[in-house]
Amino acid sequence: MQKILRIATCVTTCLVVGYLSSLVTKESIATWYSTLIKPPFNPPNWIFAPVWTVLYILIGVSAGMIWNRLEDDEAAVKSAFKLFIFQLALNALWSYLFFGLHNPLLALIEIVLLWLLIWETYTKFKTLDKKAAKLLLPYLGWVSFATILNASIWWLNK
Repeated sequence: MQKILRIATCVTTCLVVGYLSSLVTKESIATWYSTLIKPPFNPPNWIFAPVWTVLYILIGVSAGMIWNRLEDDEAAVKSAFKLFIFQLALNALWSYLFFGLHNPLLALIEIVLLWLLIWETYTKFKTLDKKAAKLLLPYLGWVSFATILNASIWWLNK
């Protein structure tokens, strides 16, 4: 039961972070964001909420699986979990930088750091639980796409 509660706690935390990030995003979608020039591969606005919901669930399950390894290697789990928390904070910060401050350049710099931190988290998770690490790969892929999209938006609107 404790293992399920750990996973549920991580999923809930990730979903709450996503929800809080969306509050900043929603305010700018119809106003500032709609005025930006976007590349032809920019997805429709409606796709972001379901994609992020699935990603937050996956990364929450991943983190919970790692937390469940605490008894196996406490030091390694704590180290990996710190990276996870840091990347989750950077994830939330990106929305504020891009949509809250309307600053695609600063958001671009930050998302590159986020990508690197997700990669490092994936690498640490892989040493503890390969399945948990694999659950981060869709997130890494989406952030890769988001980085290209962010860079394109910045370039087209500078």
